[in-house]
Amino acid sequence: MENVIFRRTAGTGLTQEEQAMLEKAEKYPLEYDEDSPKLAPKQLAEFRPVHFDNMEERMRAMQNQETFAPAQ
Repeated sequence: MENVIFRRTAGTGLTQEEQAMLEKAEKYPLEYDEDSPKLAPKQLAEFRPVHFDNMEERMRAMQNQETFAPAQ
Protein backbone atom coordinates (compact mmCIF):
# COMPACT_ATOMS: atom_id res chain seq x y z
CA MET A 1 0.00 0.00 0.00
CA GLU A 2 1.40 3.39 -0.93
CA ASN A 3 1.75 6.22 1.54
CA VAL A 4 -0.70 9.06 1.06
CA ILE A 5 -0.40 12.43 2.78
CA PHE A 6 -3.52 14.50 3.36
CA ARG A 7 -3.41 18.21 4.08
CA ARG A 8 -6.66 19.89 4.97
CA THR A 9 -8.05 22.89 6.74
CA ALA A 10 -9.10 22.30 10.34
CA GLY A 11 -12.82 21.62 10.66
CA THR A 12 -13.32 20.17 7.18
CA GLY A 13 -14.56 16.62 6.81
CA LEU A 14 -13.25 13.75 4.74
CA THR A 15 -14.44 13.11 1.21
CA GLN A 16 -16.08 9.77 0.46
CA GLU A 17 -12.90 8.70 -1.37
CA GLU A 18 -10.71 9.59 1.63
CA GLN A 19 -13.05 7.77 4.02
CA ALA A 20 -12.92 4.67 1.79
CA MET A 21 -9.11 4.83 1.75
CA LEU A 22 -8.98 4.98 5.55
CA GLU A 23 -11.38 2.06 5.91
CA LYS A 24 -9.22 0.02 3.50
CA ALA A 25 -6.05 0.97 5.41
CA GLU A 26 -7.59 -0.21 8.71
CA LYS A 27 -7.84 -3.72 7.26
CA TYR A 28 -4.31 -3.73 5.82
CA PRO A 29 -1.98 -6.13 7.69
CA LEU A 30 0.94 -4.77 9.68
CA GLU A 31 4.39 -5.56 8.33
CA TYR A 32 7.33 -5.78 10.71
CA ASP A 33 10.97 -5.70 9.69
CA GLU A 34 14.39 -4.99 11.21
CA ASP A 35 13.72 -1.23 11.19
CA SER A 36 10.32 -1.57 12.86
CA PRO A 37 10.22 -4.86 14.77
CA LYS A 38 7.20 -6.14 16.63
CA LEU A 39 7.52 -5.05 20.25
CA ALA A 40 6.76 -7.19 23.29
CA PRO A 41 4.16 -5.91 25.78
CA LYS A 42 6.95 -5.05 28.24
CA GLN A 43 8.69 -2.94 25.58
CA LEU A 44 5.44 -1.17 24.70
CA ALA A 45 4.87 -0.36 28.39
CA GLU A 46 8.18 1.54 28.45
CA PHE A 47 6.92 4.20 26.02
CA ARG A 48 6.29 7.60 27.60
CA PRO A 49 4.67 10.78 26.24
CA VAL A 50 7.08 13.16 24.58
CA HIS A 51 4.95 16.28 24.93
CA PHE A 52 5.37 18.31 28.09
CA ASP A 53 3.67 21.56 29.07
CA ASN A 54 6.96 23.19 30.02
CA MET A 55 10.69 22.57 30.26
CA GLU A 56 10.59 21.94 34.03
CA GLU A 57 8.10 19.10 33.55
CA ARG A 58 10.33 17.64 30.84
CA MET A 59 13.44 17.82 33.02
CA ARG A 60 11.63 16.13 35.94
CA ALA A 61 10.53 13.31 33.64
CA MET A 62 14.05 12.83 32.31
CA GLN A 63 15.56 12.82 35.80
CA ASN A 64 13.07 10.12 36.87
CA GLN A 65 14.14 7.77 34.09
CA GLU A 66 16.61 5.13 35.22
CA THR A 67 17.98 4.68 31.71
CA PHE A 68 18.26 8.37 30.77
CA ALA A 69 21.66 9.33 29.44
CA PRO A 70 22.48 12.90 28.41
CA ALA A 71 23.31 13.50 24.74
CA GLN A 72 27.03 13.60 24.02
